[in-house]
Amino acid sequence: MSTSTAPAAGPPRFPFSAVVGHDDLRLALLLNAVHPGVGGVLVRGEKGTAKSTAVRALAALLPSHAVVEACRFGCDPAAPDPSCPDGPHPAGAAGGPRPARLVELPVGATEDRLVGSLDLEKALSEGRRAYQPGLLADAHRGVLYVDEVNLLHDHLVDLLLDAAAMGRAHVERDGVSVSHAARFLLVGTMNPEEGELRPQLLDRFGLTVEVRASRDVDTRVEVTRRRMAFEDDPAGFVARFAPDETATAARLRAAQAHVSAVAVSDRELRRIAFVCARFDVDGMRADLVITRAAAAHAAWEGRDAVTADDVRVAARLALPHRRRRDPFDEPGLDPAELDRALADAEDHLGPEDDPDPDDDPDPGGPGPDDPAEPQDGPDGPDAGEEPDDADRTGDTPPAGGDPRGDGGTGAGERAEAPGSDGTDGGDGGDDATDPATPGDDRAPETAEAPAGGDGGDGRAVVVGDAARLHRATVRKFTVPGLGAGAPGRRSRARTDAGRVVRPSGAGATRAADLHLPATVLAAAPHQAGRGRRGPGLLVHRDDLRRAEREGREGNLVLFVVDASGSMAARRRMTAVSGAVLGLLRDAYQRRDKVGLVTFRAREAELALPPTSSVPTAQQRLSRLRTGGRTPLAGGLLKARAVLDAERRRDPRRRPLVVLLTDGRATVAARDGGDPVADSRRAAGLLAADGVHTVVVDCEAGHVRLGLAAPLAAAAGGELVTLDELTADSVGDLVRETRSARAA
Repeated sequence: MSTSTAPAAGPPRFPFSAVVGHDDLRLALLLNAVHPGVGGVLVRGEKGTAKSTAVRALAALLPSHAVVEACRFGCDPAAPDPSCPDGPHPAGAAGGPRPARLVELPVGATEDRLVGSLDLEKALSEGRRAYQPGLLADAHRGVLYVDEVNLLHDHLVDLLLDAAAMGRAHVERDGVSVSHAARFLLVGTMNPEEGELRPQLLDRFGLTVEVRASRDVDTRVEVTRRRMAFEDDPAGFVARFAPDETATAARLRAAQAHVSAVAVSDRELRRIAFVCARFDVDGMRADLVITRAAAAHAAWEGRDAVTADDVRVAARLALPHRRRRDPFDEPGLDPAELDRALADAEDHLGPEDDPDPDDDPDPGGPGPDDPAEPQDGPDGPDAGEEPDDADRTGDTPPAGGDPRGDGGTGAGERAEAPGSDGTDGGDGGDDATDPATPGDDRAPETAEAPAGGDGGDGRAVVVGDAARLHRATVRKFTVPGLGAGAPGRRSRARTDAGRVVRPSGAGATRAADLHLPATVLAAAPHQAGRGRRGPGLLVHRDDLRRAEREGREGNLVLFVVDASGSMAARRRMTAVSGAVLGLLRDAYQRRDKVGLVTFRAREAELALPPTSSVPTAQQRLSRLRTGGRTPLAGGLLKARAVLDAERRRDPRRRPLVVLLTDGRATVAARDGGDPVADSRRAAGLLAADGVHTVVVDCEAGHVRLGLAAPLAAAAGGELVTLDELTADSVGDLVRETRSARAA
């Protein structure tokens, strides 16, 4: 168990007051401590920015509290929990002081370690059902700290967020039904480079803070100086900041005692509602969090009532992560935009001395025609919102390409000259003279490279409608067989949490691992020999059978994208980009790692090393260069090398290759080789390595060579077309099958 208490019980901690900079981080932690109803703090930032240091230092500022003696759940003697599993405790039960605990939840924690479970040893040795508390019970009236919360299993994040919101933990498992108090300050830290939390989980955190290392030289020097001083003489450094720590702790206790008396006027409630409506946040959680955080800030500042300044501070911390409409949207809040919204709220409320809400016909906020409504946020107009009705019409092709099924070469493209290759100036003409590509009706590439681009070495793809296309739900591709259980929700795997499929041999050490029917069957034949006389079953450790569970795992999804001239027709590349974005979104939701290999001209490039940060893959895709010849074999060999390196680094995560190509190849893997034959041999090497490959056939036009099908056969994988990627087409196929069976 990773549990720590006051500084006196262990080595000195770096003082909270000695943390340099990070004013928002320290303020958010203090506001959550003043009013735990805020709902927790999520600290996002790059590595090495004192996130963990600040969180661990917070616990030393929290006041000690009295607990009932021998109560494992930390009940208050003055008001014990009536449903405490160790109770009931009589009124005025004996108790003693206990410092506020800091309980750390490790990334590898299991569900029974978090919420508790049946005490298996007591159940077997003493024949009684006993509950073993988990980390939620240990954290009661303290701080629960989750480092790298984005790497924690989603179901565990759900459990701890539910407990933080309700102040109680409910356990229904292993024949145990327990409910106990679990009021704690929840703090999570994460590095966005290692993957994002789902938007649904982001919203459950009350406040969020972005921390970055200062670029100011003097600040960085002071950080280094203080850290080295602490490491050289921890006790002396702590003593140096002891007066500041004492003053901060006293101010915190005063704010905690005063926060319940802070008044929040109707005017400020309307200001909060106006701002939340202006930023179009989902649900009412933002309104409640801002109200509580504003009251906490007023109490921290020693005020008796919430002011507009308190609302601004609270909104700045509560809104950034609630503006995401899509997994690819970056959380953030432009301070200037917040100031405009607050200024408009002031105009909306009217004079402070005569607020009359009845004068406003629209209390929910300005209407769509209100000229004060800001139309363009920091990311452009309607950033992060769903497409409007015009985007949902037939004018926008689905992620699979043109709705007519002609691969995007309808009437609008029939004037194209057959054989135009759309390549850049560097390799122009290579594909035009390629004997393997007769009758190609590719459109010329008309996308313009952005300023400061690649200097003519390749054109930057203009994704265009791909940002809307990726919102379509795509088919779920899985890796065959049974995996080892890397965290995720894609392919079948053996996992610690999941449905029980069969018993295995002996070795159950936890109640959650026990397969009860198989254990009873193993013990039953030995009852007479063990001298059983009563109704109870005599069970030995060798009888215990382990439950084998099956759940879902995350995979390494490696996209291998043909960016050559054979794929460079603008409309076709837009459809491919949309398909990749849809697949990326699916990978994000299923907690996969993703990588991106592109091939064009004469070589393949690892455009994105495997990462859990799927939005980073989207950014790389938006800068994808196109044009030139088609080194298909080189792209597959590059993918094989990437997978080999990743297999050594993360052997539990099985790979899934998604190859987007029309199957054409113009560059051989070796001098004098056949490009098409070499590409099929490279695909066979992937199959020999046990890699599952999905080939997305992107060929379009009136004349099709059908080269993707033999490539998929050589890889031993699946072949799908762009039209078959979206869930709509899959749903149509299911409905047609059902109709045929019914007929």
